Amino acid sequence: MSEHRRKPPPPQGGGRAATRRGQVGSSSGRRAAPRGATGSPSDSYGSGPSGPEGEERPYGGRAEARRAAQRGAGSRRRAPEPARGGRRGAPGGPNGPGRGRGRAAPPDKKRFIDYPRAGKYGAARWVPSWRLVTGLFIGFFGSLVAVAGIGYAMVGIPKEDAAAKSENNVYYWADGTQMVATGSGQNRQNITIDKIPKAMRYAVISAENKTFYEDSGIDPAGIARALANMARGGDTQGGSTITQQFVKNTYLSQEQTLSRKFKEMFISIKVGGELTKDEILQGYLNTSYYGRGAYGLQAAAQTYYGKDAVKLTPSECAFLAALLKGPTYYDPEGNTNLDKSATPVANKKRSQVRWGWILGEMRKDGHLTEAQYQEATKKYPMPQGLKATKGMTGQISYLVDTAKKYVLNHSDITQTEFDKGGFQITTTFEKDKVNALTKAVKKIESERLDPEKRELDKYVQFGAASVKPNDGAIVAIYGGAGYENDHFTNNADTSGVPVGSTWKPFVLAAAMQYGRYDTNGEALSPMSKYNGNDKLKVRNDDGSYVLDKDDQVFLQRNESPRAWGYITLRKAMEQSINTPFVQLGWDVGMTKVRDVAQRSGILRDSFATLNPSFALGTSTPSAIRMADAYATFAASGQHTDPYSVVEVKKDGQRLSGFTKPEASEAMPANVAHNVTDTLENVIENGTGQNAKALGRTAAGKTGTTDENKSAWFVGYTQQLSTAVAMFRENPKDHKLLSMNGTAGEDSIHGGDVPTEVWTEYMKAALKSESDPGFPEAEEIGEIHDAVGAPSPTPSFTPEPSESASPTPSVSPSESAASPTPTASETCQISWQCDPTSGGQDGGQDGGATSSPTPTSTETDDNGNANGNGGIFGGSTG
Repeated sequence: MSEHRRKPPPPQGGGRAATRRGQVGSSSGRRAAPRGATGSPSDSYGSGPSGPEGEERPYGGRAEARRAAQRGAGSRRRAPEPARGGRRGAPGGPNGPGRGRGRAAPPDKKRFIDYPRAGKYGAARWVPSWRLVTGLFIGFFGSLVAVAGIGYAMVGIPKEDAAAKSENNVYYWADGTQMVATGSGQNRQNITIDKIPKAMRYAVISAENKTFYEDSGIDPAGIARALANMARGGDTQGGSTITQQFVKNTYLSQEQTLSRKFKEMFISIKVGGELTKDEILQGYLNTSYYGRGAYGLQAAAQTYYGKDAVKLTPSECAFLAALLKGPTYYDPEGNTNLDKSATPVANKKRSQVRWGWILGEMRKDGHLTEAQYQEATKKYPMPQGLKATKGMTGQISYLVDTAKKYVLNHSDITQTEFDKGGFQITTTFEKDKVNALTKAVKKIESERLDPEKRELDKYVQFGAASVKPNDGAIVAIYGGAGYENDHFTNNADTSGVPVGSTWKPFVLAAAMQYGRYDTNGEALSPMSKYNGNDKLKVRNDDGSYVLDKDDQVFLQRNESPRAWGYITLRKAMEQSINTPFVQLGWDVGMTKVRDVAQRSGILRDSFATLNPSFALGTSTPSAIRMADAYATFAASGQHTDPYSVVEVKKDGQRLSGFTKPEASEAMPANVAHNVTDTLENVIENGTGQNAKALGRTAAGKTGTTDENKSAWFVGYTQQLSTAVAMFRENPKDHKLLSMNGTAGEDSIHGGDVPTEVWTEYMKAALKSESDPGFPEAEEIGEIHDAVGAPSPTPSFTPEPSESASPTPSVSPSESAASPTPTASETCQISWQCDPTSGGQDGGQDGGATSSPTPTSTETDDNGNANGNGGIFGGSTG
């Protein structure tokens, strides 16, 4: 197309038509809407509002311009995306040369907390301003002041009179009837400051809070230490002033928590501001626990010295002040029930040291003159012994003792908290069985002992316990003559009395379960033969002999010099011959014997040294633990820990931790059945024949210890397992005395008085029970005779040799000295028949003789064997 025919481009701004439209609008008094206001595509920001020369078009008026500016500012605050076809920096765009160019956005509305900081970029946005820091500090401090003010206003002043109104603890028999109500409620009386000796006041101040009369009542540094210790799980004691201790005694629980510490602080501040120092000190001494169930100074003065507090000497005051550090460890009577280290000897030593230190501090602080100090330290003020409280007589005292120990060892309850009272304890004790056991002891004691005529009948004691197999419930105990007779040791749950030959069943059980060192784990038959002669040389695994402390060959002794020759283990158990079980234990391994005993219920702390005589019962478990261990045999190898409490309530709420213990396997069932069968034979043909008077199927073992210092009988049926111990004890040093000559006998054995007590009790306890017998024992293990045992030959016996017939109905003679078989030698299971059964020529119970070490048992400072028997053994049982 020729050039002259080509259309010229339209003029910018819409040409003449647009001009005419503008003129029409202008002439009519209205202007057209600004570009973009109509929403038309032609109004896009990409076109821009400028005319042909790019200058801004004037608005119709100031009001219109103002409205347009407001609309533009709102758009900027919302930060819209550029319109279609627009771009940042393009003409008509947000930063372009269009409408509103050069006009700044109005600032954001001011925030209450300017964080992150507006108008700052990068890391500066996150650095708080000084105004913010100052405001936060003032707000935090103000909140603390407000909380402290509210806490101060809400807490009250503790009243010592309210603390004196303590409750009793109520104990119930197994059937739910009340046994006894006992506690500190009747052993508490407040006194005024004028009745408290100045020596007592200053003894406590010098020992615990020297700045008592000057301080504010709280020790911030001490609280900080206590909180730090609490965070580490350590002891929180030592962070309290006398004021704080008074608050804790009267107002707060003994729990160690953060909230309790802060609450204690608030109350202490209020107490310090509203009570005088003498009122605080009076309250502290009236509410503190001094041990032996005594709360308050007056009760402590009566309990320890049998006098009123006002009459206490400075020396006695220092003693009582020492108790405030912890009566469990500073009462010379000791308290091994709660801690085995709290023996009378150890406690007395600790008490003497602190007593002397307190008197020294009193002199240093000017509260004692030199003359008063010298007078006070002349002699340690030994307190009087324990006294029975109301209701705590007869066996009740020992039942409560056993139940209380169980509660403290199976919960977080402290002794101080428990002694404040308010607990209801339901026990496992059956009243009829407790009475029957007490009656049995008293009956046999009166028949056999006469301390008025025989000197050797003096100081004889008994301890006994009865436990349910397959359950563990302790249904009866006999702890001694009673608190009212100044006998405060619970003989049913105490250590120090070796069990003698009643330990041999654990040796046999270990042999039947593990075999010996040369059988590769194959079980040993009870028909295996071992040397029963006196003065046995005990062999090591390599054939060498065990040496004594002088490097001489150790000779194990029997009680009788009779030459038994090689006899079966069944026969050795029947006649309680020592030497076979010493060699057997050495062959099996004393650690395995110990493990079997432990799984059966014996506490590890009661074990003696693992030397050859360990097999003869040098360990010292309690009657409760022995009854429980034999219950494991009755329960086909299943063991359940003994327990004495089934329920504990406080303020009507049942506390946790007192469910029945679960059973566990201590040994295979057939091992337990074979032990039972062997122990049945002890009663039928051996040292326990006095128990046949029971008139029902039973199994048991007698035990006597070295020098005849203790005698035991432990026996059981399927319904009940009972242990009875008898011993003599020096009342001064508590060492065991020989019973040779006691009851008019040359020596007392387990088959004598202890078996008679056992039989008398079991008759009454089982009178309404059936006689189910025991599960039948199946043949177990292989016959592995000891080294040196002769092999039977046809020339000496008409029966074939044991190698040719492992299950003969009659065995060859065990030694030339063995007695001729009698009718009593028959038995129900042919493979267990022992032709030498019958008679009691074996020296009764054997007796635990000396071991290769200097003594067969280690002793404590009182001469008692180390290791705590009983339910707890001095820890959480």
